[in-house]
Order: sequence, then structure tokens, then C-alpha cells
Amino acid sequence: MLSFIIEKESSWDRLKAEERPIFIYGMGDGALKIMSVFREKHITVAGIFASDDFVRGHSFEGYRVHKLSEIEEAVDDFVVVLAFAAGYQEIVDKVVEIASKHTLYVPDVPVVGRGLFTYEYCIENADKIQQVYDSLADDYSRKVYASIINFKISGKIEYLSAVTTTKADIYKKIIKPTMNEIYVDLGAYNGDTIKELLEFTHGNYVSIYALEPDKKNFKKLAKFIDRMSHVYAYNSAAWCVDGELPFASKAGRQSAITAESDNMIGALSVDSVLSKKPATIIKMDVEGFEREAIWGAALTIAHYAPKLMVSLYHRNEDIFELPLLIKKLNPSYKLYIRHQLYIPAWETNLYATI
Repeated sequence: MLSFIIEKESSWDRLKAEERPIFIYGMGDGALKIMSVFREKHITVAGIFASDDFVRGHSFEGYRVHKLSEIEEAVDDFVVVLAFAAGYQEIVDKVVEIASKHTLYVPDVPVVGRGLFTYEYCIENADKIQQVYDSLADDYSRKVYASIINFKISGKIEYLSAVTTTKADIYKKIIKPTMNEIYVDLGAYNGDTIKELLEFTHGNYVSIYALEPDKKNFKKLAKFIDRMSHVYAYNSAAWCVDGELPFASKAGRQSAITAESDNMIGALSVDSVLSKKPATIIKMDVEGFEREAIWGAALTIAHYAPKLMVSLYHRNEDIFELPLLIKKLNPSYKLYIRHQLYIPAWETNLYATI
């Protein structure tokens, strides 16, 4: 069992054993999470650096932020820990270039929730992980699944570069959108994924339902869909039932449901929105609450079997719990996993088709 997991030692254990100075590359939420684990595991931070064009003499968590070039001049041999998400080719290329000159780790910290994704965590959930692996529809999905898990344990970016797929390839070979789609977009942001789909359908569709809870994002979404016919937008979160939820608005895509906010937002289930009408594609990127969104679409999934595009990277357990839940709701699905360009393992998604 789990013979496809070849990494046994976590990036955290490797870093703890390091005798070379360890520098964190990046600032923000990712760096805070990594530094928190460093403190728990008594891993020493030698300093922090940012890309040369981002350094303006500021500090972060009590550390002066250096340029990489400054550290390279002062220190002969050191370890780099990447602490931000790189989702564009130019930034990914820069990270790869740094990895070619220095030992680089990208420790996995969950976007939402707690705990670390280690080999021991995999052993605790071995039955579920193996069950997903065995249920995947093609060899490439199994390769992606294995690589993502090995990356999450080890923090080695070569596991990601080995299984990166283009968006176009996923749409053309797995989703295969037609001109007659009824599209449900959960976490519609500013309309970017609606635009993405319409590029492959030449602007044709039957109807679109879009849910976006963040008010600023929703204004951008409303502007994007203005004058489009048969598009229904809701300034609401996707959930298992209709109601209200505490919600924290943040910049860009990072807004999310949280118990730490007094701001309430409306919540809707897909089954409620569709009111027993069919959907042909449902996309879910709802910042760690995909499980609730899936339950909210349970009747639609069971009865109509829409093609599904579901984020698998927000919580540690998503990579095995979400595929098993979808398969439970509709055993007829074929399950595929693909990873698009991103470091760390964000944009690792599940695709389900009949």
C-alpha cells in the first residue's frame, strides 16, 4: 500500500537537520505560517529576502528584508525556503533559477486548516489515499497524484514540474465544453473562469450561474457579465444549505468564510439555486469549503452528473476526501487529477466526467 509514495522524510525534518543558514524567500501569510512551524520545531531563520525589485528597506517580523544578491555576496552556501505562491511563468522561472544555484524547499502549509502534510499523515490516511489512487481514470492522473503527494511531503519542486499541464489541455481533453453548457461557477471572482470557459465554446452557452461572496469581487463580476443574457449572479457563498455565514473580505482571491469575522454573508446551495434544473459543468474554488459546496450540489451531482472542476489544494484532507465524496455521490464518475502551473501545489484540481 502507498508504494507510489517514495518521500518519507518531510521538508521540515530536512530543514531541522540543516547546518547551513536557512533564508526565507518572501513575506506575507505564507511566511508567517512557515515561521510558526519553524518556531514549533526549533528551526532557526537566518534571515529573509525578497526579489531585488521588491526590496525597499523594509522589515518583516523583526527581520530586515534583504535582496537575494546581498545574501549571495555575504554567505557562501545557504538554504532557501520559498514562502509565497508563484503562479506565473516568469516567477516560476525565477524560482527554478534560484533552485539551480541553491538548495530550495517549498514546505507545504495548508491554505485553510491546521496540521502538516507528512509521510506520517499519509500513513494515518493510507486507506483513503490508496482508494483514490486506485479509482483514478488514467495513468497520468495517478502520476500527478503521486507527484503532488511526494511534493507535499518533501517540498521538492521537481515533483511539480514533472506533472504540470496547460489549462487548454485540460479543457480540450477532459472537460470538452460544448456550445450548450449550463455552467455553475462557485467562487466566480471577477468572471475570469467564465471568460475562460467561453473561450473554448466561442462565446456560446445556455445559461450561467455565478456565486461570489466578496463584495468588491462581485462588483467586478457584475461589470464583466453586464449585457450577457441568461447569466445569474449571486453575491453569496456556496454552501451545503441556504443561510448566512461569517465572512472575511480580503484582497483578491483570498476572501473566505471564517469564524473570526462579524461580517455576515448570504450562503446558497447549488441545489437551491438550480431548483431541480440541470447543470452540465460545475466549477468549485471556494477557499477550503469545497466539501460543503459539494454537499450543497449533492442532488444535482447524483441526478444530472455534471462535469466537475474542483480545487484539491486548500486543506490537507482535500486530496483524498473530496474525490471519495464525489465518487460516493455518483459512482459513475471518471476521476482525473491535473496540476496547472503553480508553486506550491496550488491549482491541483479534480475533474470528474461521465
